[in-house]
Amino acid sequence: MIQLLIADDEPRTREGIKRVLEGWLTGSYHIYLADNGLAALELLQKQAIDVLISDIRMPGLTGLELVERVSSLKRKPHCIFISGYSEFAYAQKAIQFEAIDYLLKPLEKKSIIAAVQRALERREEKLQQDRLMKVADVQLLELEQETGHADINKAMQYVREHLGEAISAKQLAEMLHMNANYFSQLFKEQTGISFSDYVTRQRLQLAKRLLLTTGLSIQQIAEQVGYQTDRYFIRVFRAHEQLSPAQYRKQQT
Repeated sequence: MIQLLIADDEPRTREGIKRVLEGWLTGSYHIYLADNGLAALELLQKQAIDVLISDIRMPGLTGLELVERVSSLKRKPHCIFISGYSEFAYAQKAIQFEAIDYLLKPLEKKSIIAAVQRALERREEKLQQDRLMKVADVQLLELEQETGHADINKAMQYVREHLGEAISAKQLAEMLHMNANYFSQLFKEQTGISFSDYVTRQRLQLAKRLLLTTGLSIQQIAEQVGYQTDRYFIRVFRAHEQLSPAQYRKQQT
């Protein structure tokens, strides 16, 4: 559910924004109202708010003070400031707080909707980033910082750029003008994992991203990450994650 908070000491403004959003929003949402900064702060501390629309000047706490107070929250709201004053200092401070927008009164319906739409898009991007970080292979992320060995770095980069193709240690060894056995041994020494394990884990990492961020079918994802059949892809995925790709997608989204 999308949670929005409108904080403004003017009842007409609060209710006007609420009516605009109720006529535009679809799906599951809830709109909270606060008539001063302290009431808004109390709500923000109790409830995970996705979008905060706040007047700059309010009794108790200003909109800027309010946002500063909640900046340490684990889940910070995306902020839209509104004001009857076009003072540069306010706008500048709003930018420092990474505000989505700074709207001047009298508010236009299309401006409110456009600002909230941007905030919801930013929210979706953040949620997606959080999901991807939660399922990230930490060891692979560390390896991508480079091993200190130029040839192994080249090999890892090649793998990341050609995951949809057939990849073998022999192929990479030839590309780097090495003996295949020596390449495999060197790769394990430099990274701590075997070359085949590295390829598999990179493929599964890409598969997870595609499962969480696209509507591609399991067969399409299998092809994109280098598996000739979806059946084999499912078997490999299940062996590593103890879930099928379809179950994983359902659980994580």
